[in-house]
Amino acid sequence: MYQGYLTDVEGIKVGHYGISQAMTGCTVILCEEGASAGVDVRGSAPGTRETDLLKDKKTVEKVHSVVLSGGSAFGLDAASGVMKFLEERGVGFDTGIAKVPIVSSAVIFDLGLGRADVRPDFKSGYIAAKSASEDEKGQGNIGCGLGASVGKILGDKNSMKSGLGSASVKVGNLVVSALVAVNAVGDIYNPYENKKIAGVFDYENNMFLDTVEILKQGYKSKLEGTNTTIGVVATNGILNKDKCNKVAEMGHNAYARCIRPVHTSLDGDTIFALATNKVEADVDLVGVLGIEAMEKAIVNAIRAAKSYGKILAYEDLVR
Repeated sequence: MYQGYLTDVEGIKVGHYGISQAMTGCTVILCEEGASAGVDVRGSAPGTRETDLLKDKKTVEKVHSVVLSGGSAFGLDAASGVMKFLEERGVGFDTGIAKVPIVSSAVIFDLGLGRADVRPDFKSGYIAAKSASEDEKGQGNIGCGLGASVGKILGDKNSMKSGLGSASVKVGNLVVSALVAVNAVGDIYNPYENKKIAGVFDYENNMFLDTVEILKQGYKSKLEGTNTTIGVVATNGILNKDKCNKVAEMGHNAYARCIRPVHTSLDGDTIFALATNKVEADVDLVGVLGIEAMEKAIVNAIRAAKSYGKILAYEDLVR
């Protein structure tokens, strides 16, 4: 496992809530002092909340939370629970009338793994926010990673279990970390070893298949919009919203190096970027470190995952 966690960034808390019997959950990232924020959505089937306000020329510069949730579009409800939690603590954008917590969110489709009728909701988000800690280090089958899987071009029967991963990179006082729920239709590679570590799996012959080759053969998946990899790059560097958007944009290079294919019509791939504004930082350096942290977080999501039923995880293949 690569070292580090999103909470290595000062001012960031992380909390999880999982519904193990339904294999779904949510992960809440809190930045109660407010963090500069950006986002880049590349996949064609996203499920998101409060992403337009992170665009250039929009008024709001900072957010107070990012929520990564299972449950497809139903899971966006978890963000409302986080809003309630923050409102109770007086955290939010001061309108002069009331403080409105700014909570951005993205979801993965995990309805096919456990129970489709149970999803993260208002209560799930509230509990995850209440549990958030600067000491959180959980990875694998936890929070939004509970229902994550990869290699789904031939359907769930040939998929592998994935999860939630995190990692950090440090240069001097600058810290750049990433956290990601890997739920891709494609295959997953460790770019540092140029090795496939998860993906479409032939359970009868105990071997990997290749998603790209399957596509070349003319196969068309019927799993439109049932995937998606979502994550966060966070730094203690001083960055404004425009620069955070650049960091989020650069972060997708990690997706491209680790996930093949990526950003398809079957995915809703999204990356948020957060800056807690503690130390001077060059945006390009933060972006490059963010790519490295995200690559390592993706690999950790695979390595930390546990099997579910007949769906194997990476650890089952290396025993």
